[in-house]
Amino acid sequence: MAAKPGGGRAIGVKQARDERHLAGELRKERMALLRSMKLPVSMRENTSDVKLKDQAELNTQLAQLLSRGSPLVEALEVTAASVSNAMKPRALRMRDLVAGGASFADACEQVGGFDRVTVALYRAAERTGDLAGAAKQLAISARRQLQVQGKAATLMIYPAILLSITFLVAAFLLTRILPKIGEALASAGAALPWFTRILLGIGNFLNDNLLAILIVLALVIGAVVVFRKVVGLMVFAVMRKAPAIRQVVLAQESARFFSVMAALTRCGVPLADALGIASGSITHPEMREQLEKLRTRLIEGGVLRNLIDEVTSLPITTRRLMIAAERAGDLQSAFDTLATDMTEEVETRSARLIAMMEPAVIVFLFVVVGSVILGVMLPLLNLSSSIGLGG
Repeated sequence: MAAKPGGGRAIGVKQARDERHLAGELRKERMALLRSMKLPVSMRENTSDVKLKDQAELNTQLAQLLSRGSPLVEALEVTAASVSNAMKPRALRMRDLVAGGASFADACEQVGGFDRVTVALYRAAERTGDLAGAAKQLAISARRQLQVQGKAATLMIYPAILLSITFLVAAFLLTRILPKIGEALASAGAALPWFTRILLGIGNFLNDNLLAILIVLALVIGAVVVFRKVVGLMVFAVMRKAPAIRQVVLAQESARFFSVMAALTRCGVPLADALGIASGSITHPEMREQLEKLRTRLIEGGVLRNLIDEVTSLPITTRRLMIAAERAGDLQSAFDTLATDMTEEVETRSARLIAMMEPAVIVFLFVVVGSVILGVMLPLLNLSSSIGLGG
């Protein structure tokens, strides 16, 4: 709680290392601290992960400022003014920690929300003195991952919307249209076909138990939200095995792996350490297991070009390119090229998959909605036939 310059009080949440620092931050906004309360750890901002979009913006700004010779503290001050409101408290906290003598990697680790790849890359860059280059690579990597995630979201959202519309239309026909037609025909003494009677039974059941069905749906949605991580793992497990989708998932994981490897190796992280960090950033079980095995055998003295051929989860063309790059001593460029190629591969495969899904979803929509419409039309056709014969 703070006193505003024109009178009155303001209540809000701010991130600060102590009450004295909080009072100083409020004075910059011409407010006076009246009372403060420390929030529980679970409610603090730094307990959540930094979003990729915020990471991309932060690293883009840092790369531009540091490459032009701006001191790190000043660069963080300027960056804090240009990032999102959710990221701003972290950037200011990082500025304070760096101004107090902490390294940039330690500051990122203390404020929380940054993954181990980012922290490891910053730490390596500080040893080599190329923090601007590391920030640039992380910005590129984050934007690549955002591009891949966008395609994944499109693949999931598109069929979800069409299926939702399908079930809503079918539910409306079953619960509102079909029962009225059934009552009218029954009162007229018309015989209803067995298919229509089944649909009427379903519609009446939905009408009679609407509240219970809505409660069950709410509980299911709540369970999905609460256990979203488990549900996500189950969905991805299915996607990794589905014939048309598994290649898209594999391309996504490959793009993430090579993007991280490109950023790490360019900043001087040893290959074995980079493999350990990058393999931890992917979720594909087979690829992760093979890459961890490659790293272990590489540390034990194995020859990289021979070990690469054993990573069968990667396409053979990718393995051949890596082997050629290893012989030429230019793995950094190969990782960067493969990251770009795999990102483009995700776009291409996603477009093909969406093109395949469109007719399939339309056919499903026709089967569901068409069946209900058929149940409505059959008794009308029978009634018209009976009237025609009677005439």
